[in-house]
Amino acid sequence: MDVDAAAALALALPGVTEADHHGRRSFRVAGTKVLATVPAEGVLNVMVGEDLAHAAAAQPGVELLWWGKQLSGVRVQLAGVDPALLEDLLTDAWSRRAPAALRRQLPT
Repeated sequence: MDVDAAAALALALPGVTEADHHGRRSFRVAGTKVLATVPAEGVLNVMVGEDLAHAAAAQPGVELLWWGKQLSGVRVQLAGVDPALLEDLLTDAWSRRAPAALRRQLPT
């Protein structure tokens, strides 16, 4: 898995676009809500919920992402992550931020 493959997973979700985020690539839903950022080559920060963050951090290539004292998601080393897990993480981040009308567009 590389950044371009991760970007393709994110951009496949309804309403997701790529935008600059303080000089970094980011993936947003509804134009404003960040679901993931690329802080460095081969790394993706994904803004998942706390329960999923703790569960995912037990997997290879995934660690908790802290913003000060607040848990804000997970940091994923793309070379070491299971692609299915990354897809689940991105889908969770998307579903937490997408408006209801977009959530209805996600295939089940």
